Amino acid sequence: MSGIFWLWILIAFLLPFIRQRQIEYARLKLIRELEKKRNSRVITLIHRQEAVSFLGIPISRYIDIEDSEHVLRAIRLTPDDMPIDIVLHTPGGLVLAAEQIAHAIRRHPAEVTVFVPHYAMSGGTLIALAVDKIVLDENAVMGPVDPQLGNYPAASILKVLEQKPIKEIDDETLIMADIAKKAISQVKSLVLNILKEKMPEEKAEELASKLTEGHWTHDYPLTCQELAEMGINVCNEMPEEVYSLMSLYPQTPQRRPSAEYVPVPYKSFRPHQEK
Repeated sequence: MSGIFWLWILIAFLLPFIRQRQIEYARLKLIRELEKKRNSRVITLIHRQEAVSFLGIPISRYIDIEDSEHVLRAIRLTPDDMPIDIVLHTPGGLVLAAEQIAHAIRRHPAEVTVFVPHYAMSGGTLIALAVDKIVLDENAVMGPVDPQLGNYPAASILKVLEQKPIKEIDDETLIMADIAKKAISQVKSLVLNILKEKMPEEKAEELASKLTEGHWTHDYPLTCQELAEMGINVCNEMPEEVYSLMSLYPQTPQRRPSAEYVPVPYKSFRPHQEK
């Protein structure tokens, strides 16, 4: 009985690792199938916005320097005449990392397409703006790219200077306002340079200001329709492989999911009509 007990413990310990390896293999297989179908290099940049827990410590995923290193390496390993497809699902992240990825994308000679099945906010939007073609699910969203300093939007910090006399503002706030002004200017300059390649300069200037200067809250969802009205071309022809790929990036199963459904497509129901 003691041997059976320890065997059960060993199996219980190994099963999560085996399951993880199976998921990783399935991802790579599906990525390769999509590459063959589109004759491209497929790069995934997928984060979960919801907090997960490791040893009881809440953590969350976002675009960081490690991500930019991996994406830049993948782009460097791609021939100049080969298109790149990026599957993007992220709440955003470090401006430095997102800018590095955006610059690398712009330098790639062949067409770069980004697929957004659910959302690409903040730094994710910055990356999406840099590509040649954005494919957005009809219910997916993107967001503003206004810089954030700590817990506060840079644009809101600058508002303090407009609403209070300088002598009534403490030194720390003045320093933050100076950094905020520089951050907005830097991001706006990058967005403007990206947009000028896709639309008239006057329209690019207007849109760059809107996206970077705090016109909306940072989590405001920009829909397909709004983006199209702004002059940002989006396409809804999402390959089914992208949705299948997203299902292979499940949230850490530490609690029951809030949303559940039968995971198969249904045919429309039409009641039988008697002749």
